[in-house]
Amino acid sequence: MCKLCWGVVFVFALVSGGLVYKFILSGSVLEASDGRAAIQLSQGEKDLVLSEMRAFLSSVQHIVAAVSNDNLADVAQAAREVGREAQQAVPGSLMGKLPLGFKKLGHDTHSKFDQLALDAEQLGDASHTLKQLAELTQNCVACHAAYRLDLEQK
Repeated sequence: MCKLCWGVVFVFALVSGGLVYKFILSGSVLEASDGRAAIQLSQGEKDLVLSEMRAFLSSVQHIVAAVSNDNLADVAQAAREVGREAQQAVPGSLMGKLPLGFKKLGHDTHSKFDQLALDAEQLGDASHTLKQLAELTQNCVACHAAYRLDLEQK
């Protein structure tokens, strides 16, 4: 009886480990011809991710314009729009397809926008904001260098 229990536990652990690897660590990824990881998404999922990226870029543009006008209140507003709360719209099915590195970069980017907003409000230092923005956009560069979005092949 004990051997059967251990066997069931072992099989459960293997299946659980496989699911964790597939849906948390690796995602739905293929090697792309350009050396990046090609994340396989449906058209709707790809549109959602690209929309989020465009929102990041739009916020960066608004932040740069607000800093150039010494308007730190507008900096905070633009940054907060793409902060951690913006992540709530991402469905779990999509999260399962994204590799861990992509998820980490995305989470960190949203967090950095929130910190930028907070610091802009509390410190009111445009130079500090630009340094934070330079650090934040390194995530964008790293992500685009490592990943691309492809339509899943059926």
